[in-house]
Amino acid sequence: MISSLQAEDFVESKQGGRLRLAVRKAVMHDIPPILDLINGYAAKGVMLPRTEFEMSEAIRDFTVILSGEKLLGCGALHFYSPALAEIRSLAVSEHAKTLGVGRRLVGALVTEAQEYELDAAFAFTYVTEFFQKVGFHVVERGALPLKAWKDCLRCPKFQACDEIAVLRVLRPERWDAQVWQMTAPDDHLIQIPTPQQMLMP
Repeated sequence: MISSLQAEDFVESKQGGRLRLAVRKAVMHDIPPILDLINGYAAKGVMLPRTEFEMSEAIRDFTVILSGEKLLGCGALHFYSPALAEIRSLAVSEHAKTLGVGRRLVGALVTEAQEYELDAAFAFTYVTEFFQKVGFHVVERGALPLKAWKDCLRCPKFQACDEIAVLRVLRPERWDAQVWQMTAPDDHLIQIPTPQQMLMP
C-alpha cells in the first residue's frame, strides 16, 4: 500500500490558493515529520510503515510540500530501470486535504521523472480517479516489473491485494504506438507499451 491520497486531495480550495506552499526535495531533517505522517497512516492500515533507517536510505527519492515549517505532504519517485519509476509513499496531512497538496505532489514527481528523461511512471493506488485526472491510465498489475513488488512482500494484504496499478507515459515517441493503442479484452485496462529501440544521439 503506497498512498494515503483520497479523491479530495486533488481538489484545491480557495484557502489553498491563499496559502504559500513550498515544494522541494526532502532533506535529512525532514525524516522525523515524514515518518510521523507515513506511520500515522500505517497505524490505520492505509500505508506500509517506514523506519528511520529505510527513510535515510530513500530520502533522495522524496519530495515534500510545506507551509512555513509545517510538513503537509510527501511522496517519492523510486527508479526501477533507465526508463521506468514508481510514484509511491504519497501521504497528505489530514489538515491539508483540500489544499491541492496531493495534486501538487504528483505533479512535482512527474516533472522530476521527465527531467530524468524516463519513459513512464507508475503507481499502485485505491484512488484511480485521482491519478486519471493527471494523465495516468489503469493497467494490468501483472505487466509491471517483478521488482516493483518487493515492498509488497511485507504487506499484510500481499495475498489479497486490492490496489490498482496506474501508468503515465511520459515520452510517447519512445513507445510503439500500435502496442500502446491495444486494449485488454474488458476495455478497462491497457497493456504496458513496449519500448522502441533506443534512438542514437
